[in-house]
Amino acid sequence: MADYLVIVESPAKAKTIEKYLGKRYSVKASMGHVRDLPKSKLGVDVDHDFEPHYITIRGKGDLIKSLRTASKKAKRVFLAADPDREGEAIAWHLAQLLELDPNDACRVVFHEITKDAVKDAFTEPRKLDQDLIRAQQTRRILDRLVGYRLSPLLWRKVKKGLSAGRVQSVAVRLIVDREREIRAFIPEEYWSVDALFVLDEGALTARFVGYGQEKTPLSNRGAVDELLAALTGATYQVEKVKRSERRRNPSAPFTTSSLQQEAARKLGFRAYKTMSVAQQLYEGLDVGAEGSVGLITYMRTDSTRISESAQVEARALIKDRYGAAYVPTEAKQYSTKSSAQDAHEGVRPTSVERDPESVKSFLSRDQYRLYKLIWERFVASQMTPALLDTTTVDIRAGRALFRATGSVLKFPGFMAVYTEGTDDNTNEDDTSKLLPPVEDGQNLPDPGLKPEQHFTQPPPRFSESSLVKSMEELGIGRPSTYAPTIDTILKRGYVVLEQKRFVPTELGEIVVDLLIENFHQLIDVDFTAHLEKELDEVEDGDVDWVKLLGQFYESFEADLERAESTLEHVHIEDEVSDVECEKCGRMMVIKQGRYGKFLACPGFPDCRNTKPITKEVGVNCPHCGKPLVERRGKKRKVFYGCSGYPDCDYVLWNQPTGQLCPTCSHPLVEKRNKGQVTIVCSNESAHAGTAAAEPTRAQANVRS
Repeated sequence: MADYLVIVESPAKAKTIEKYLGKRYSVKASMGHVRDLPKSKLGVDVDHDFEPHYITIRGKGDLIKSLRTASKKAKRVFLAADPDREGEAIAWHLAQLLELDPNDACRVVFHEITKDAVKDAFTEPRKLDQDLIRAQQTRRILDRLVGYRLSPLLWRKVKKGLSAGRVQSVAVRLIVDREREIRAFIPEEYWSVDALFVLDEGALTARFVGYGQEKTPLSNRGAVDELLAALTGATYQVEKVKRSERRRNPSAPFTTSSLQQEAARKLGFRAYKTMSVAQQLYEGLDVGAEGSVGLITYMRTDSTRISESAQVEARALIKDRYGAAYVPTEAKQYSTKSSAQDAHEGVRPTSVERDPESVKSFLSRDQYRLYKLIWERFVASQMTPALLDTTTVDIRAGRALFRATGSVLKFPGFMAVYTEGTDDNTNEDDTSKLLPPVEDGQNLPDPGLKPEQHFTQPPPRFSESSLVKSMEELGIGRPSTYAPTIDTILKRGYVVLEQKRFVPTELGEIVVDLLIENFHQLIDVDFTAHLEKELDEVEDGDVDWVKLLGQFYESFEADLERAESTLEHVHIEDEVSDVECEKCGRMMVIKQGRYGKFLACPGFPDCRNTKPITKEVGVNCPHCGKPLVERRGKKRKVFYGCSGYPDCDYVLWNQPTGQLCPTCSHPLVEKRNKGQVTIVCSNESAHAGTAAAEPTRAQANVRS
C-alpha cells in the first residue's frame, strides 16, 4: 500500500508523474472538476453574499467514493491539479470533499511534467491559494448570473436555445461590427505608375511617389494622364541611393494567445484543437526508452519569461547546431504583460535536446506539428537577430520622383529556424528582391511606364487567428477562454465560418442589436475589459469579490427588469426556398444549424423532414450520371458527392474544376499543397504509369 495519495486531473498526467515519484506514491485522476453549480437552477444565493451552491457532478459519485477511500488509507494527500485558477479550484473542491485540513500544505504545483520539476515541487508543498480560488469562483458566478438570467429572456423574446455570455456576446459583437463596417465600406479609386528600367545588370522597377519631395496620390485617370504628359521627353537620373543595414528581432516564446494564433496561421488548427493537442503534449506522451514524459511546459500562460536553465540549454544547442554567430552575447529575456501569471513561463519544450525529429515516430501527426512549432519558436527566440541589407533608390524625372526598394538577407540569425506568420499570409520583409547596382547621378534609359488602377479594400473579416488577437488586445476574456468562446458562438449559430473567416448570421445580428439596446454595458468592449481587469485584481487580493459581484448585479438586474417589460417579441422570418417537401408538399425553408444552413419543412413538428442544401459543381457523376454536389460533413469538412446518394455513393475529396479528363471522362480536380494547385484526373489509378496521369502544361502551375 502506498504511503501518499496524489490527485491530478487526467489519467495521462497521472501515468507520467507516477513514474517519477516511485512506489510510495499512488497517483489518481479526478477526471477534471468534481463539483459545480447545478444545471437545473441558478445555484447562487444573490441575497446572501452570492453564496454558491455546489453539487457533485453527475457521474462522479463512484470516483469520489474511491478517492475518499484512498485518502483515508494514505498518510498524506497531495493535490496536484494544473497551476492556474481552474486547477486551484479543482484542488479546493477535492479538499472539501475529502475533508482535508484547510491549514495543511497539501497543494503541489509544477509548470512542466519532467522528473526534476515534479520531484522539486513535492519538496515544497503549500496551502491552497484562497485568492486564486476566489478569482475562479467569482468568474464562475458572474458567468452563471449572466447566462442563467439573460438566456431565458432571449428564449422568450427571440428563439429557444439561445444563450448570452459575458465574453461570448462581446465576441459576436466584434464580428457583427466588422461585417457592418465591410458593408458600409465605399471603395475609393487610386492608381499606381511603375517605371521599368532595363539595365545591363538587370531590371529595375520604381514606383511614382510624388512631385518634388511631397507624396502625391493619383486618385483618378486624369491625374495619371497629367503625370504621363509631364514625363514626355523627361530624362531619368538616379538622385540618391541609400543603403543601410536593418536588424529584425525574433518573436518572443509562445503565450497561450500567440500559440493559438500561430497554430491557426501555420497549421490551420482551430483554437480548441490547439489547446487539446497542447494538453496532450504537456501531460505526457510515451517517447520510447524515456517512457512517458511531458514535452512542453504548461500551455495556459500570459508570460513570455523563460527560466535560466532552459536558456542555458537552448544556447548550448544553438552554438552546437548553428554556430557561435547565432548565439547572442546575453541571453534574451522577454517582458511579461501580466504580473498575475509571472510564476509561469512561456510555452516551451521541456528540453530542447528532445528535438521534433527525435520524437516524431512516437507522436501523432497533429502532436508532431504543434510540438515542432513550439520547439522552433522557442529556439529562435534565443537566437541572434537577422541582418538585412536594404537599398532605396530615388529616381528623378523632372519634378516627378520614383522610388525602388529592395531587401536582401545578409545574415539569417533566428530566421534559420523560424519566422512568424501573418494573418494575410504575407511576409513583412521581402528578402528576395535584389536591385541592380546603380550610383548617385547615374542617367537611366527611358523606361516602360505601366499605369495600373486599384481600389481600396474593406477591412477583412476575422479569421480565428485575428479574432483571438483582437480579443487579447482589447482585454476581452482570458486566453484560456478563447477556444471555448469561439466554439460556443459557432454552436449557437450566431456566426458561421466561410473560407476560414467569421460571418455573422441574421440571428447573431439580431441578438447583438437586442443586447446593445437593452444591455449596453454588458456588451460594451471597454466595460468588459475593465471587468476583466477587476477579476485579475481579485486574484491579486486587491478587490473584494462580493463587492464586485454586488456592483455588477445591481446594474444588471435593473437592465433585466426593464427589458422584461419593454422588449417586444422578435420574430425571425425563415427564408423560403424553391424546394418542395416531398412528404407534405410545403415549400421548405432555410434554417441555420450547427454545421451551416440546411432545408427544413415549415410544418414542424407535424412534418420533421430535413435535407442538406446542395450546390452543384458543374460535372456529373461518372458512375450514374447525376450531378455532383458540394456537401459538408459533421466536422465541417467539404466534400463532393453524387446527388443520387444513397443509391450512388461516389465521393470526391478534392474540388472538381468543372472539366472532364480527355482520356477517361472522369472529373478533373484541384490538388492543393502549400498554396500550389495542381489539376489532375480524379481517376488517377486508371492513369498510373501513363502520360494521362500527368497534368497538361497549362494545368500544372495554377497558384491559389
